[in-house]
Amino acid sequence: MKKASAGTGPVIIKKYANRRLYNTETSSYITLEHLAAMTREGRDFKVIDAKSEDDITHNVLTQIIMEEEQRGQTMLPVSFLRQLIALYGDSMQAMVPGYLEASMESFRRNQEQFKSAVEGAFANTPFAEIAKRNMAMFEAAASAFKTPGGPGAPGIGVAPAAPAAAETDAKDDEIAALRAELAKLHDKVEKLGK
Repeated sequence: MKKASAGTGPVIIKKYANRRLYNTETSSYITLEHLAAMTREGRDFKVIDAKSEDDITHNVLTQIIMEEEQRGQTMLPVSFLRQLIALYGDSMQAMVPGYLEASMESFRRNQEQFKSAVEGAFANTPFAEIAKRNMAMFEAAASAFKTPGGPGAPGIGVAPAAPAAAETDAKDDEIAALRAELAKLHDKVEKLGK
């Protein structure tokens, strides 16, 4: 969360005794959801206790995580939480924050590569080819519904003007090609299912 805010430093958020959060940049009261959104946007902020002026950013961020976990947005496995709790008071405790920070930074750096790898995983598989062909058939069917006199066109029940012979032959050829592609796809799906 190093992205610069609109000002020169982190946005200062004041937390009052009544638990209200005040954004000094926008001069308005905000909620934990606003802080979570700012975090996702990469906005840097610092939460200070309005009375003592102590930095309580850590506590507020932990509170945001707790609320997200309670909403069913669980990301922290129970085994991880148990291991983390077990490290409190351990001789390795001082090393844990740096290790977790480095691990998360590494994950963040590789996140785009990870996304691309997952998205590209099916790029050269039969599923990608099936998806392309299904889209082509869908587009052909959709264009048939958009043509004047086609299904759903105004004047249903009224015989459309007879298309030229070349146009009819072209549509018949297109339909035959689509049926052949559909048969090929069906065969491939059958083979994949075995």
